[in-house]
Amino acid sequence: MNFITVFRKEMQEQWRTYRFLIVAAVFAAFGLASPLLAKFTPEMLKVIPGLPPGLLEAIPAPTVADAISQYVKNMSQFGILLALLVTMGVVVQEKERGTAAFFLTRPVSRETFLLAKYAALIVTFICGLGLAAVGCWYYTLVLFEPLAWGPFLVLNGLMLVVFLVYMALALLASTIARSNGVAVGLAFVALILIGGIGSIPTIGDYFPGRLFSWGTTNMLGGTDTAWPAFGISLGIIAIALLAACIVFRHQEI
Repeated sequence: MNFITVFRKEMQEQWRTYRFLIVAAVFAAFGLASPLLAKFTPEMLKVIPGLPPGLLEAIPAPTVADAISQYVKNMSQFGILLALLVTMGVVVQEKERGTAAFFLTRPVSRETFLLAKYAALIVTFICGLGLAAVGCWYYTLVLFEPLAWGPFLVLNGLMLVVFLVYMALALLASTIARSNGVAVGLAFVALILIGGIGSIPTIGDYFPGRLFSWGTTNMLGGTDTAWPAFGISLGIIAIALLAACIVFRHQEI
């Protein structure tokens, strides 16, 4: 079987296991909710009894910058978590059920098997993030003002790169692990390591999380860039996929 045939099988699997629908629903919900939260959070604070006098007056009126910041915050938290949760079982579950061994008896290379899974996940996340972007753009237009499409597409593209980093690491974890529990543990160890090191000043400028702030700055008219973080993110993806292919090639299924 060639790559396209295996990729089609994986896309069908994304649909049958509801991964596609889950990713689309979660992203769409947070895309729509972000500008709403930015707009109405000050209003919700007004109904809380016992607030110190003058607190509400000190809160500035929400702006389009608040909508973008809320969108990036939601995506950086729930998007990364979703990337791990959706990806970390895609290989190990097939090994546990025996379907991987059955499928690989056909003329399918192990590299094709893994990369087709990753490609199907990329398509799923592009569609989900597209829904989030459209929802965020529309409600920002309604509640604040229209967003410039160019910088907004760049922002979403940079966020996608971050998600692809964690998807590649989760795929590697799923390939290494012999059980779903081990895959979960390895995936979250990767999350802690990348997130922890990325939070260190100066060093964090070279880690994937820096792409969120680059996209936000660009969206709000700034000129700051983070090309080293972008390059390192692509490098992590390539290394993780290569390592997964090498491990899977020598693994007994």
